[in-house]
Amino acid sequence: MKRLFQAVVTSLLLAGPVWAQNSPVVVELYTSQGCSSCPPADELFHQIADRDDVIALALHVDYWDYIGWKDEFADPRNADRQRAYATVGGRRSIYTPEMIVNGTTDIVGAKAMQLSDAINMHGATPSPVQVTLIRDGDSVRISASPRAGSSVGRSVVHFLRYMPRREARITRGENAGRTIDYANVTQDWKVLGEWDGRAPITLSADAAGDLPVVVLVQAGDMGPILGAAQLR
Repeated sequence: MKRLFQAVVTSLLLAGPVWAQNSPVVVELYTSQGCSSCPPADELFHQIADRDDVIALALHVDYWDYIGWKDEFADPRNADRQRAYATVGGRRSIYTPEMIVNGTTDIVGAKAMQLSDAINMHGATPSPVQVTLIRDGDSVRISASPRAGSSVGRSVVHFLRYMPRREARITRGENAGRTIDYANVTQDWKVLGEWDGRAPITLSADAAGDLPVVVLVQAGDMGPILGAAQLR
């Protein structure tokens, strides 16, 4: 019975709703190689990493490094972003694993059904901002415009890359002796600028190499994700 339930949940995660294709849902996973509770969430993340209607981003944090293993993928700025979410959401602490869906829905741990429900809920409504990306040699041209009838307001344009697969052999700490395959490990995260959300804008960013590119338009200071796009 348990295996049947897991198979049903997996099918729900792998099969995205057709309406979400033009409004990808952003799922941020805060994880660490040094956290014994994280591997189930890391495994779950593989099930959504390649979906066309989802932009799955794994942000490795460094605050578990002190317990015996330094996460080689961690960036202190990832923990800063997670703390900012916690502040906006009225949470007093941060933890791993945690998933943030479209900048608003908080999921603690590896809860496949909650994740599936959150993706479907956010995917059911078109995003307020249409984001388009076009490769141009070693750069990417970014266009963002408010959808008809949408109220956008002040927002921040984020740019990042990710490694689709990264493997780590962990020799110390809580996960000592394990080799873990991670999906969509983020890097090179930066803010391109702010936007008032009124007239369409066009930006460009350096994107040498063949790593996937992601652009997020996020409301104010750590508000909802208003629009997103990726180039694989």
